[in-house]
Amino acid sequence: MILEPVLQLRGDGGQSELRGNRGPEARLDEAIGLSAAINLNIIHSGVVRINNPKPATLFGDGKVSELAGIVASDDLDLVVIDHPLTPVQQRNLERRLKTKVIDRTGLILEIFGDRARTKEGRLQVDLAHLTWQKSRLVRSWTHLERQRGGAGFMGGPGETQIEADRRQIQERIIALQKQLEQVRRTRDLHRKKRKKIPQPVVALVGYTNAGKSTLFNRLTESDVFAKDLLFATLDPTLRKITLPHGREVILSDTVGFISDLPTHLVAAFRATLEEVLEADLILHVRDISHSDTDAQAEDVRKTLDELGVDAVSGAPIIEVWNKIDCLDPAYRDKLLAEAADEGPVALSALTGAGVEQLSTRIDAFMAQNDDVLEVRLPVEEGALVAKLYQMAEVLERSDAEDFVTADVRVTDKQRGPFRELFGAYIQG
Repeated sequence: MILEPVLQLRGDGGQSELRGNRGPEARLDEAIGLSAAINLNIIHSGVVRINNPKPATLFGDGKVSELAGIVASDDLDLVVIDHPLTPVQQRNLERRLKTKVIDRTGLILEIFGDRARTKEGRLQVDLAHLTWQKSRLVRSWTHLERQRGGAGFMGGPGETQIEADRRQIQERIIALQKQLEQVRRTRDLHRKKRKKIPQPVVALVGYTNAGKSTLFNRLTESDVFAKDLLFATLDPTLRKITLPHGREVILSDTVGFISDLPTHLVAAFRATLEEVLEADLILHVRDISHSDTDAQAEDVRKTLDELGVDAVSGAPIIEVWNKIDCLDPAYRDKLLAEAADEGPVALSALTGAGVEQLSTRIDAFMAQNDDVLEVRLPVEEGALVAKLYQMAEVLERSDAEDFVTADVRVTDKQRGPFRELFGAYIQG
């Protein structure tokens, strides 16, 4: 991948509230992390304080002239401003700085375009990018160079020229929405098939780079791409895992959330995030070692609210405090010692510390609505005995001359089918 020089700035409205109660330096660090996620070479970075945002350029004339000098002296190819830019501001800054300028939304779209690997992921990126581009159609067409395939400044395979025509962009958006609707229907079919087997779904959610994929790999013993990068995971992944008492559940890894995630991006990825809506249990993975962990957690809660997941109507949520290996040893030991049946689970997905306790918590949650029954079967009903093991967890079994007696745990989802098949043999 071509490494392009980037001037990374934070546009700060001064009088406005800090995003998510974060300080400017913390937000700048995140913006630099976003840029590094697509291998941009950061030449300059800094916080620009603005008392009176200018409608034409966001920054004042003096600051724009200063930036133009930096861009010219270092021959910079890109300026990233971690602040929403209007189409007019973006166009004017590009003219004054004589280089490409993108804002936070444009940067996130570039990352998503770079990360998408599946057909579904690329469809979602295309839709989000075109929706964003459509909003930029003001007087100038200079922001419509390309369409993903490769969008924006990075380019990529499959690039085509976009007709400078709002109607054509809208037609493309409609076509993508239809394709994503087919994806949604396919996912619905898969979910219905899973419900017939009935295996509960546990969804991992969290701020980007909280360690969801590392935890996913630890629990599933798989090798989903996991790296210390923002948005390392974009495409959803599902795996079956077995809990301590033998129960099988489906674990779902999802795209990470981030502050100020544009609404149309959330909408474009709804097909993927519906796995969260359908989950029986949500694990909110937090990087407890991060200085902004509380603000990040609040951003995740807001995004879940946008998706329709709330404390009243949505799936139950267990907080998972990850990366305790990065904490002071005394504080880490305190968190592990305080682990209880309720409240957050402290662990390190990297080292495995505390992961067993998480599996036990998931198992206990799934078992809380189970039936514990005594079943007595005639010894000649070998097929039913085999079926018993398929449909329930056998806790205890005793074999007599004429009967097989077993204490079994039946999941909530299996209750109806189990009673229909074994009703005549249930004792008490």
